[in-house]
Amino acid sequence: MAAQKPKYPLGKIEPNSAKYFASCTLGGIIACGPTHTAVTPLDLVKCRRQVDPKIYTSNLSAWRTIISKEGLRGIFFGWTPTFVGYSFQGAGKYGFYEYFKYLYGDQLFPNANRTVVFLGASASAEFFADMALCPMEAIKVRMQTTLPPFAHTLREGWSKIVAQEGMSGLYKGLYPLWARQIPYTMTKFATFEETVKFIYKTLGKPKEQFNGLQQTGVSFLGVYIAGIFCAIVSHPADVMVSKLNADRKGELSCFLFQNYRLGCLGLWLMMFSW
Repeated sequence: MAAQKPKYPLGKIEPNSAKYFASCTLGGIIACGPTHTAVTPLDLVKCRRQVDPKIYTSNLSAWRTIISKEGLRGIFFGWTPTFVGYSFQGAGKYGFYEYFKYLYGDQLFPNANRTVVFLGASASAEFFADMALCPMEAIKVRMQTTLPPFAHTLREGWSKIVAQEGMSGLYKGLYPLWARQIPYTMTKFATFEETVKFIYKTLGKPKEQFNGLQQTGVSFLGVYIAGIFCAIVSHPADVMVSKLNADRKGELSCFLFQNYRLGCLGLWLMMFSW
């Protein structure tokens, strides 16, 4: 009797297996940690301008000012909490997303609309991922938005916040972080899944009939399109995260209404003033 051919060839990972979820978790670390760290120069200026719109006139002028005073390494200030925080967040976001997508879509609600499953799974995943990100985000924002710097290293920032405010100081930005990241992730995953599906439908062939490079290209296009919607959805809460973590008193209402006079609309308008 001939040996049964394995369902998944060598090199392939069985979907929804322990190895599959572990691979997604590792992929999330690789996808989020290094990439967020690479854009630290943009994030540094963004956070400072969100807290004080008059500090720089443009991104280019900001980089010139920082480099002239601190050298090239100055524009990467805060990279350590960025790398650690978003590595943790990426692990939770991608690992939990695939798990919750399997749990909701295949186990609990097999007949549910797939878009609803994507939204529920992404929201659940980000809820837990942000708990890991929040302390690092608090330290990063405090380091980047105080001049002279509140702290120069991750360890120093952690110690100072805990000494002054207790562990709660590391989590005071959790609610606005959820308000930023959960809609962001829901938009990203749901838009990505539907966009990729639409692209393959437009191309007229199933995914399996394209080679690895072509599939990667479709994925990149899907991520790019999803990213546009994510930025729009998450921007107002992103401003709140920066301000709340930068302001030790957390006077968010004063920030919104005294400085901008426009409430939430002002938060979106800042997006287009860069």
